[in-house]
Amino acid sequence: MRTKFANLIIYSFLFTIIFLSMNNFIINAQEKFEKKVFTESVHDSLLYNILLPKNYSDSINSTKKYPLVIFLHGSGERGNDNEKQIIHIKNLFLNPINRKKYPAFVIAPQCPTEKRWLEKSWKLKTHTKPEKPSVSLATTIKLVDSLIKTFAIDTTRIYITGLSMGGFGTWDIIAHYPKKFAAAIPICGGGDEKTAKLLKDIPIWAFHGANDKVVSVNRSRNMINALQKAGGKPKYTEYPGVGHGSWVKAYKEKELLEWLFDQSIKQ
Repeated sequence: MRTKFANLIIYSFLFTIIFLSMNNFIINAQEKFEKKVFTESVHDSLLYNILLPKNYSDSINSTKKYPLVIFLHGSGERGNDNEKQIIHIKNLFLNPINRKKYPAFVIAPQCPTEKRWLEKSWKLKTHTKPEKPSVSLATTIKLVDSLIKTFAIDTTRIYITGLSMGGFGTWDIIAHYPKKFAAAIPICGGGDEKTAKLLKDIPIWAFHGANDKVVSVNRSRNMINALQKAGGKPKYTEYPGVGHGSWVKAYKEKELLEWLFDQSIKQ
């Protein structure tokens, strides 16, 4: 018969195995984007992916807060699979070096197929900011406000980036909520030049391909010129010979994340 001491050893061993397994499960869950659904009401819901900071375990009451990055995908990633919207950013934010150096929350909402982040044609030479943000953008802001109440998010370091349709959405969302964002990275998009005075104090780094046949490079050029005339100091990178897929090079810029995470809203 086993002694009580032997049983104690066995139970301790089993407890250790279970504890380590649970700990590994938590860590593994943090090393990938998780699919979620945000529901504000019967009529307002939004599919999204979320990535937690590496080894995140802080509660909302923790003194340690983390930045939040919002990514707005392009038109080709619309749908209801809650998966393809992260294809262009998952390598950037799942990179182990970036995960360690820049711990942050990352969310990627998915716009429904029949909707747009900005309900305007990206073929227009210019457009006027709508009176209200699109349903998808407005619900994204509601999602952000909900996450702020749930997680240890640094509200002085909320960032937004998007490509193509999401680039338009990025310009539009910072125009509707200029006090909410610490920095923005719009890629091959365009905004309302008349909003430049609202945006001039927001750190912005815009990108576009000089040979873009889908969204005219003039959309980014015009926004940068308007910001500079308004007194802003935006960064702008234009890739010679590059077409619509300028986000491939943009998200590989060595200084991109360092620049982004260095920005904060001055209190």
